[in-house]
Amino acid sequence: MRVIMLAPPGAGKGTQSERISARYGIPHIASGDIFREESARPTELGQRLRGYLDAGDLVPDDLVLSLIMDRVVEAAEKSGGYVLDGFPRTLPQAEAAAGMARETNVSAQAVIYLDASPDVLIARIAGRGENRADDSAAVARHRLEVYAENTAPLVDYYTGRGLVTKIDASSPVDVVSEEIFAVLDRIKG
Repeated sequence: MRVIMLAPPGAGKGTQSERISARYGIPHIASGDIFREESARPTELGQRLRGYLDAGDLVPDDLVLSLIMDRVVEAAEKSGGYVLDGFPRTLPQAEAAAGMARETNVSAQAVIYLDASPDVLIARIAGRGENRADDSAAVARHRLEVYAENTAPLVDYYTGRGLVTKIDASSPVDVVSEEIFAVLDRIKG
């Protein structure tokens, strides 16, 4: 099972990705976790990433691809799949990743698009209580603006490829999971 989770910040990508990973026995590759781990290191790369994350800005495409694509290919080869959480985030990332995935025969089978209203998303992000610098209400609003500008076009891109299933992420977590599993179970066959 090869799945891309596409959703604005606060829609539940991480939670649902973990559940998909557990149900189908595939690695959960979370770009945010990778970036936070790298940014905690006392390196030039860590400092560069920290600047983007603290501001709520997107990490540049070339840097994202260099940090994530090898993990995607390895996961697909070793476990037969992956669930991508927070990658790709821009059209150039999606196009580059699709090209690499075709070359390595690890293309996504499904894109789950979790949708919720901005009010719900801001409340969730600001209410996480994880003490992350990117979880304040002001940064949350900025992250949603960045998402709308850079990531929302991916819905059209993947819809054009026939991969998108839209799920209402404002429903209770277990309801959202069951809707996702119903879609993925049909693909798994």
